[in-house]
Amino acid sequence: MNTKLRIIPLGGCGEIGKNMTVIEYEDEILVIDAGIMFPQNDMLGVDAIIPDYKYLLDRLDNIVAVLITHGHEDHVGALPHVMRDINAPIYATPLTAGLIDVKMRRSSLKKEVQLITFEAGDVLKLGKHFTVEPFHVAHSIPDCVGFGVTTPAGLVVHTGDYKFDHTPADGWPPDFAKLAEFSQRGVLCLLADSTNADRPGWTKSERDIELAFDKMFRDAPGRIIVASFASLISRIQLVADTAERYGRYLAITGRSMRDNTKMAMDLGYLKIDEATLIDIGDISSLPPQRVVIMATGSQGEPSAVMGRLARGNHNRLQIEEGDTIVLSAHAIPGNEELVYRTINQMFRRGANVLYENIADVHVSGHASQEEMKLMINLVRPKYLLPIHGELRHLKQHAVMAQELGIPAENIAIIENGTPLELSAESLQIMPRMRGGYIFVDGDSVGEIDWPVLRDREKLAQGGLFFAVISLNGSGQMVGQPEIISRGFIDRRDEEKLLEGAKGKIDQIVKQFAGHSQGLDKKIEDALSRYLYAETGRRPIVQVVIK
Repeated sequence: MNTKLRIIPLGGCGEIGKNMTVIEYEDEILVIDAGIMFPQNDMLGVDAIIPDYKYLLDRLDNIVAVLITHGHEDHVGALPHVMRDINAPIYATPLTAGLIDVKMRRSSLKKEVQLITFEAGDVLKLGKHFTVEPFHVAHSIPDCVGFGVTTPAGLVVHTGDYKFDHTPADGWPPDFAKLAEFSQRGVLCLLADSTNADRPGWTKSERDIELAFDKMFRDAPGRIIVASFASLISRIQLVADTAERYGRYLAITGRSMRDNTKMAMDLGYLKIDEATLIDIGDISSLPPQRVVIMATGSQGEPSAVMGRLARGNHNRLQIEEGDTIVLSAHAIPGNEELVYRTINQMFRRGANVLYENIADVHVSGHASQEEMKLMINLVRPKYLLPIHGELRHLKQHAVMAQELGIPAENIAIIENGTPLELSAESLQIMPRMRGGYIFVDGDSVGEIDWPVLRDREKLAQGGLFFAVISLNGSGQMVGQPEIISRGFIDRRDEEKLLEGAKGKIDQIVKQFAGHSQGLDKKIEDALSRYLYAETGRRPIVQVVIK
């Protein structure tokens, strides 16, 4: 039996998003987080990407718990998918548990999932080998924790997403004392957030944007529409407080944001005067300067409220001249093009748009370089595993750690699927396991792969050329081929091209008369060459012989 501690990042190492980490000792496994990642521009039709958790599928009986650091999508978004297979309980703080419960009830997950709540400062005995101590960290959402995990091999500290904010929105600063206590015990390995490893200095406090919001509410001549993540409860509270201070009514739109707001109010994490909240349908009866709308779609997602507003196809709401629109979120890497296109569309419709690059309407929830150095100095680990970042972030984190005295051989820069085996005497990076992305496309999870996406890309770039041919018993063509093209050539220009294509089909059929095996492939190849010669483009060519 292998008695070394095994740590495997299944997501979040070498990328931003879909965070998931496995901690394994002998026959027991802890899973920390299960998030999603937004698809890249070439992943056509994909809704989200979740971690490749094949490693866990062979060890489902070994999983003793799924621990969640906080309620953002890149940490909880994959739960409705992975919990189809995992039977272990989910452990989360009350607000995070509430956000997970809302998500699970909206999903198509049929089985009951055990959701156990804990508070920062609790001690959780999980399985035979793990004692877990959640500690409070400040982030951009309330009720966030990191985990101290005591194992027979030593103490592992997982920071979760954090920043050292002394004036957080919820008034609950990070637990410096617990981090120092871990250091006194001796920390074997620190798994630390690397998202802002290339940003010098300190990350601004959540309180810093309160002044910007106050000024914006004071100066806005008409309606104010604020877009943010549906789980960003502290930002909803800020908008509600400022709306109340300036005598505005608040309407919340977007199903996920409405559900999360109701849940957070029920749990006491959101305090909004009932008189301030109105239905989105009531805003037309109010003067524009008395209205604030909070909506989903800060990443420019086409199906979210802001995406539909930008295109003018929201069924209950339209952008009006004089509206002030605030994108109170950072553009996730890979989403910049979509976000900026949405901003341009909203400007075109007459709105004044405020976003992170030009106004203090958002601050990061992640530690910058000086805070990351402070974390290392507080914890003083023997080994460091940078997590939550692209490879450039992980590398920069390692550079800082070496400057603080951690030897290079005690720092593991690894990407998803690379096991790390460690003990008090050694750290060993094992060969990377095979794996990749699991794509979520509508209701299908993992059913499409790169070949399907490449076909979609070809269709998007070159279109489709489809021919149906009828042959008689002697292999001669009956009638004319039926040809359909989509996304390939303008209808006004296709007549001459189609005549040439039919001639090419007739030529191949006569050339191979009586040899029907593989004839469809021969015709497809001939048509592909002909179409490229005539147009310089390569549509997907499909031939059906009947």
